[in-house]
Amino acid sequence: MVGIGYEGFPRETPHYSFKELTFEAALKAYEDAGVDPRKDVDSFVVCEEDYWAGWSISDEGAPDQLGGVLRPLHTVSGDGLNGVANAFMQIKTGYFDVVVVEAHSKASDILTYEGILTFAFDPLFYRLLNAHPHFLAGLEMDAFLEDHENTEEDCAEVVRKNRENARHHEAASFGGQTSVQEVMDSEVLFRPLKAAEISPLADGSIVLVLASAEKARELTDQPIWIRGIGWSSDSPWLETRSLAEARYARWAADQAYRMAGLERPRRRVHVAEVDDRFAYKELQHLEALGLAGGNRAGALLREGFYEMKGDLPANPSGGSLGVGNLLEASGLFRVMEIVRQLRGQAGEHQVEGATLGVAQSWRGIPTATGGVAVLEA
Repeated sequence: MVGIGYEGFPRETPHYSFKELTFEAALKAYEDAGVDPRKDVDSFVVCEEDYWAGWSISDEGAPDQLGGVLRPLHTVSGDGLNGVANAFMQIKTGYFDVVVVEAHSKASDILTYEGILTFAFDPLFYRLLNAHPHFLAGLEMDAFLEDHENTEEDCAEVVRKNRENARHHEAASFGGQTSVQEVMDSEVLFRPLKAAEISPLADGSIVLVLASAEKARELTDQPIWIRGIGWSSDSPWLETRSLAEARYARWAADQAYRMAGLERPRRRVHVAEVDDRFAYKELQHLEALGLAGGNRAGALLREGFYEMKGDLPANPSGGSLGVGNLLEASGLFRVMEIVRQLRGQAGEHQVEGATLGVAQSWRGIPTATGGVAVLEA
């Protein structure tokens, strides 16, 4: 990692098109990396989904604002961390020295967010239920709390922590002080999932510049190294996947840790950014990543283990609950935040002495797809 740039993350950006958002983020990333996209970049990876964009073959709208016209470019129809994995593999072939990864959210332009989620469900068995798609999050949360050593109050504590952390992030739109009781008192929408435990949508774009080891040393004296990366999907069928455990995260972490030679991650990782689009998901993901000593994420949270000043700060950025749900850019946001932490550039939410971090993504309801990256200064 040699360059990062972002533009966002308000609830709405009526003054920007998604292209303008991306252009601003790209300018910052290229300046940070010290590269000219028209001369120095060998390939571009764009993480895009036609349904979020509102038209098919949406990658046709990607090259202009990245400086990638008539250059090698391909689209990952998925989360931004999967785009990082694609860039990583391109560089490892030896044919590419510098690869750019971009993902964005223009959620404020979407008129039928719930409809798009519903369309992702199986058309014969689940779509015909005509239920709000977050019913699946309620079922997952219920199964998770039933099978693991966590409580509804623990999930509410995640909201309190992340919104407090987001108060210190310069671009977060949903930071603030809230209490566990206020979260518990919020409306129950998909039992036991409450309104305050669902991250709000936000707009933004993120651009990362990756380089080969040799090129990275030419461009910067502070590269952040990808030590391990992995991705996985559980079954697409709800009846054959685990609702209580995020197996996709565990399988992806196994790959990334094996590549990084990382054992006993809970004792070695200094900071983690994990998907928390629903509050219970942060606890579920921490356990799947081996960062909770078994099924003890809630207990460790109550002990302050995941707080900013704790042994392993989790989502010091504020996560999706504090910054916002960035759709396919969510995983790229987590990678970017780990890079900032390891560079010592995270500002008021900096974790002191962080040199090893983990970023984890999930593509959201109704998928069981995610990725994990281990990054080191």
